[in-house]
Amino acid sequence: MSRKPDRRLRRGWTTGACATAAVRGAWEALLTGAFPKTVRISLPRGDSPVFELVETRFDGDSATAGVVKDAGDDPDVTHGATILATLRRGDSGTGVTFRAGAGVGTVTMPGLPVAIGEPAVNPAPRAMMEAAVAELAAAHHVARDAEITLSIPGGEAIAAQTWNPRLGIVGGLSILGTTGIVVPYSCSAWIQSIRSGIDVARARGLTHVAAATGNTSERAVAALHRLDETAIIDMGDFVGGMLKYLRDHPIPCVTIAGGFAKMVKLAQGHGDLHSSRSQVDFGMLADWVGELGADPQTVDAVRHANTAAQVLDLAGEWPLPALVARRARAVGLAMLAGGIALEVVVVDRAGRIAARSPE
Repeated sequence: MSRKPDRRLRRGWTTGACATAAVRGAWEALLTGAFPKTVRISLPRGDSPVFELVETRFDGDSATAGVVKDAGDDPDVTHGATILATLRRGDSGTGVTFRAGAGVGTVTMPGLPVAIGEPAVNPAPRAMMEAAVAELAAAHHVARDAEITLSIPGGEAIAAQTWNPRLGIVGGLSILGTTGIVVPYSCSAWIQSIRSGIDVARARGLTHVAAATGNTSERAVAALHRLDETAIIDMGDFVGGMLKYLRDHPIPCVTIAGGFAKMVKLAQGHGDLHSSRSQVDFGMLADWVGELGADPQTVDAVRHANTAAQVLDLAGEWPLPALVARRARAVGLAMLAGGIALEVVVVDRAGRIAARSPE
């Protein structure tokens, strides 16, 4: 539920963006001997927000800067947390390395986009921080060798309210965010925007729309069918709400596109794909892999898997994405109750189409 659904919700900044700002401030201090009051960073989509440094200190050969996370109007458990970055010069030729300080988690299980033993800092935030280090290093004619230690006071307690413990991320929170921007999560506002998108498409006489769970799947399905913006529905996690509205306000052809984990949830009967309200049933996935002919060892490994991405790796040559697409389509058709042609597209992390139903 939104905090104030009667107005436009305010966007915020991801932990990755805040960490990048803290890194830039600490690195600048290490190179110049003085902390800036504010820092400007560059985000992947071209935004360049300014952040205030709320905590600064030198400690021998290191500099530490902090930024308070502002999640906007999103009910994010990390809203108000302080993201600290401690920078010190790295050994020659080592580049940028990351360490988990207090309150930042460490990856202990497979299936995540970061290797086991590494700090839980996702690839996009890592790239943003590496770019900030490189830019300042070039400006000051020094090597881009830096050791970054990220900390979040109270992060371990906050992480207990997230899925991190179940995912094998121990010791604290993850540093996340692909765009650097937090889009407020408001059920009522988002569902209303879905309905508005469908209404606009119907008013324009469109016969085919595509609904995507996120940016990667949106780009993939738009390219697949060469659809313009007005034919793309920003469905997010609300596939059930969208299909129910389409049932009463039909469009002849609908494509649903999403990552493997999201489409698994749909295939298992969930209409809300958000992680706080639905989870992947690994026992059911194990049964499906068994139906495809996998050996008992693989079936058992899937049953005890940690993430859907790990299941995809374990499935190997077995056409699990195709099976998921077919079963997700069957669930979607049941929600639509006839009259609409439905396609389901499963998209992998790289944005490639892993499966389609109908093929």
